[in-house]
Amino acid sequence: MSNKDKKMETQNKKNLFCTVLTYPAPSSNYRGESEENRTVLQKINKDGKDYAIFSSESMRNALREILQKKGQPNNRTRLHNEGQLAVEFKELPDENKYADDFIFGYMVADKPPKKFDSVLRINYAVALSPYKYEATFHQSPLNQKTKNNEKKHWQNQGTSVLLHKEISHTAFQYPFALAGNDCAKQPAWIKALLDSIGELNNVAGGHARSYFEFAPRSLVARLTPKLVAGYHSYGFNPDGTWSEAGRINENDLPGNEFYLGGEVVRNLPKEEREKLEAAGVHLFDNPEKMIEKIKIDFLG
Repeated sequence: MSNKDKKMETQNKKNLFCTVLTYPAPSSNYRGESEENRTVLQKINKDGKDYAIFSSESMRNALREILQKKGQPNNRTRLHNEGQLAVEFKELPDENKYADDFIFGYMVADKPPKKFDSVLRINYAVALSPYKYEATFHQSPLNQKTKNNEKKHWQNQGTSVLLHKEISHTAFQYPFALAGNDCAKQPAWIKALLDSIGELNNVAGGHARSYFEFAPRSLVARLTPKLVAGYHSYGFNPDGTWSEAGRINENDLPGNEFYLGGEVVRNLPKEEREKLEAAGVHLFDNPEKMIEKIKIDFLG
């Protein structure tokens, strides 16, 4: 076995744990549910306060569509005109043929049954700032039948409708994980996945129209043979700093396994930056540069 092969074998035994922090922006990621005429944000309660969330399924769907745009082989496509949530598979799932089947997994309950676990593990995106009962109002007009359109007239509602939407101005953070032994089977697809996370967009509920970028404002990652991250995977503070930075030392978290990128690095005081560099932490002012380095260190 060559030195290069030995190096790859060691790298493939490492696991990648990462937390992404987005930029703050107004969000109204509802899914079409409503209380009377009020469309509600999806939320969870933390420390007695409500925080808006995006589901991991919505992020996985957005990543699937980005991978398709990047030319990766995909089996499943979302259908938008079926009157209900619907998708189309080209054929039975095949993790050896299609990037989306490999990365996101599948389950075929029909005969013959078939199953493949998701290589990508990703959790809910949770707001950094609590929801403060803010809302917007606007009106959907009546589509009136007239002499000009009477032969082609259509109508969703019998009257104009007042739309009442909950909204929250906040950044979000979400963690994901990839196992090296799994990813080594299709490194090109995983590299495309990491690029897609760096450009993540169009994450929203089924009926949302708002523009909210999920591309990283900051990134924290650990590349390690450990089976768990070993740090708080929702560790970004409301001001964008990372709560676990002080744990990187010879008695706690090994600095050479950690990568920090984006605003969290650009805003580091000089002394703290020098301390992290001395501990072996990989620091990047730009998140995209960090992703490029992780792709090499993780996948060769």
